[in-house]
Amino acid sequence: MIVEPPEQVLTTFGLTAHPPIAMDGTGWRVGEVVLTLVPDHARAAWSATARENLYVEGMRIARPIRATDGRYVVSGWRADTYVAGSPEPRYDEVVALADRLHAATAKLERPRFMLQPPAPPFNDVDVFVAADRAAWEDVPLRTARAAGMPEPTSEDGERSLAELKILGSLRRPVDLPSQVVHGDLFGTVLFAGAAAPAITDIVPYWRPGSWAAAVVVVDALAWGGAGEDLVERWSNHPEWPQMLLRAVMFRLAVHGMHPRSTAGALPGLLRVVDLVRMMV
Repeated sequence: MIVEPPEQVLTTFGLTAHPPIAMDGTGWRVGEVVLTLVPDHARAAWSATARENLYVEGMRIARPIRATDGRYVVSGWRADTYVAGSPEPRYDEVVALADRLHAATAKLERPRFMLQPPAPPFNDVDVFVAADRAAWEDVPLRTARAAGMPEPTSEDGERSLAELKILGSLRRPVDLPSQVVHGDLFGTVLFAGAAAPAITDIVPYWRPGSWAAAVVVVDALAWGGAGEDLVERWSNHPEWPQMLLRAVMFRLAVHGMHPRSTAGALPGLLRVVDLVRMMV
């Protein structure tokens, strides 16, 4: 269901001069501003703060718009400057952008909310938090089970978690520093011709920068039609096989636990599983 921004939200952000126009389910454009309903207030406010003064060479960044009372989030809505563009399968450029972005976000402190475990009633954020931890903790899915998150009942969900456990046995220790990274760049970087690529948000994880690049590659291989040579072109990243391993474990955990996962997404992931298993 598409939720239109309430009049009170428009007024508080000072957006009464133009009518809201729906943007393919991603938000509402009001003049040169985009209003988005956010799933988590703390993360939305953090992203706004991080993007407000962040500069990355060769990248456009949607800047937050403060409400008239100084808030970043009003009744679950955030406002950002509109940036033109749409996702395109330019995956090498997305990985290169990830590297530039994470060189800049390395200076950011770890947000306190990233230390919190999943908690009922579980929402999308909790699923992704549990999936992220499943790829790194000694026993995959320990955090999810400790929080009481439900196990999948579908055949493909059960297969996802079975593959996750098998891959967990192939991990070995890595010695890489963690930092704030954007863990959801696939399909969210906007391109507009020859203009610099753009981001409209930062979805934060506390992981090595090469892991975030690996997530882009895994997603591109699984669902973007990318060729396997994409893996080799970025193999200079630190601990690359192990980062790919943890990236595909993360996606398998999301697929297994997320209530809106579809069976059609699994074959692409299994293709990446086979590729990564040969590398490690």
